[in-house]
Amino acid sequence: MTGPGGNFRQDELDRFGALASRWWDPAGPQKALHALNPVRLRYVAERSPLQGAHLLDVGCGAGLLSEAMARAGADVTAIDLSPELVRIARLHALETGTTVDYRLQSVEDLASADSAGFDAVTCMEMIEHVPDPAAIIDACARALRPGGRLFVSTLNRTPAAFALAIVGAEYITRLVPKGTHQYRDFVRPSELAAWLRAAGLELDDVSGLAYLPVLDTARLTRRTDVNYIACARKPE
Repeated sequence: MTGPGGNFRQDELDRFGALASRWWDPAGPQKALHALNPVRLRYVAERSPLQGAHLLDVGCGAGLLSEAMARAGADVTAIDLSPELVRIARLHALETGTTVDYRLQSVEDLASADSAGFDAVTCMEMIEHVPDPAAIIDACARALRPGGRLFVSTLNRTPAAFALAIVGAEYITRLVPKGTHQYRDFVRPSELAAWLRAAGLELDDVSGLAYLPVLDTARLTRRTDVNYIACARKPE
C-alpha cells in the first residue's frame, strides 16, 4: 500500500522497522549489509572526496553508511521514514560519539526545502522498496549542487537476481527475512539510466556488487546481473 501523499509502502516501513534493534548486529538480519558497507564506502570515496563534504544519505536505515561517511570526515545528513530506524540510528551515534544529522523526512520534502545543497547523495538498497523510484532519483538530483554526485545501489531484474536475492537469500540461506524483496520492483540498469537522464544527471559508472555468503565478504565486480552500484554526476 502506498501511504497517503507519500512515496512509500507502509508494509515496507513496518518490515524494516521491526529489524531496527538488530540492525547493528554484524551476525543479524543485516549481515550482508555489514559486509557490503566498506565496499560501498570505498566506491563513494574514490569518486567524491569525503573529508569536509556535505553529504546526504537517503533511506539511511539505522545508519551503517551514514556513520561510516561521518567517520571519514563528511558532514552527513541522513534521512529515513521509519521512526524505529531513525531512533536506533540516533542512539548508536550517541554510543559511538559519531555526529550525524538524522531526520525522519522524505527526500522529496528535503529537496524542496534544501535544493542544490549537497556535494554527494547516497541512496543504497532503497529504490526497489518504493512505489515511484523515478521520483526518488529526481529528488536526489535536486538536492545535489552542480558538479555533485549521486550514488545508487539496487538489484537488477534478472533471473539471476531472483535466484540469489529471493530464493537463495530469503528461502535457502535465510540471510534476510522472507518478503524482503519483490522481484517486480527490481530495477534494470537501463531503467535507472533513463531516470537519471530525466533528472538531468550524467551516468559515470555502473559496477556490480558481489556478496559471498560463505566468506561473508563483498567486492566490486563487472557483473551487474544481481546487485549493482551506480554513480551519476550533476553537470556544472
